Amino acid sequence: MKVRIGHLAWIVGVVQFFVVHGIAEAAWASPYSWARNNISDLGNAHCALRPDPEPRYVCSPEHGLMNTSFITLGVLLLVGLALTGSAPWRRGAAAVTARILLAGAGVGFVLAGLAPADVDENQHVLGALLIMAVGNLGLVLAGSALTDRVPPLLRRAATLLGLTALTALGAFLSHHYAGLGMGGMERVAAFPLLLWFLAAAVHGLLRRPLRTNAPTPAVHAS
Repeated sequence: MKVRIGHLAWIVGVVQFFVVHGIAEAAWASPYSWARNNISDLGNAHCALRPDPEPRYVCSPEHGLMNTSFITLGVLLLVGLALTGSAPWRRGAAAVTARILLAGAGVGFVLAGLAPADVDENQHVLGALLIMAVGNLGLVLAGSALTDRVPPLLRRAATLLGLTALTALGAFLSHHYAGLGMGGMERVAAFPLLLWFLAAAVHGLLRRPLRTNAPTPAVHAS
């Protein structure tokens, strides 16, 4: 039951994030663009022209809701990692390291929500790096650190998504957007981690729990 609650925490965390993302972007008077705007723009506390990394005007009426969603997501990712425990992981340093790195992503979302980019940029950038660098490294490691109870597709997807996201992070930091725009490339660096958590959690909830065979009671002759 504890493991199932952990998986449910991941589902609630990721789903509420995307729902709030949609609510926050819909509240903009000027159209919000997944290509031109950062995810963090939704949480900016002030209306202003933001020059970096690309010039754009930012004014997010629902910034408080978005930052609450960032914090909620981070906390629920951490809760899920704690409650699922070592159940899906192999023994050894790789599994421990993967879990610590993935937990770093949860901490990153909390930091990003507590410090909007236009309030405390240094703390916000630290949070973003914990998500897109540390968390995605954990995802790459997870591919080989998960047990065979996790389907091969999910294990291979962890490695592939992690590598894709890390490559996108490098492109984003070097201002090479491959036609996706600044915001589009940032999403390729950030969203695979969330999509994998969601897929792993759905599988965990749907998978039938392992049953141990109960011992057959001995029959005593009277």
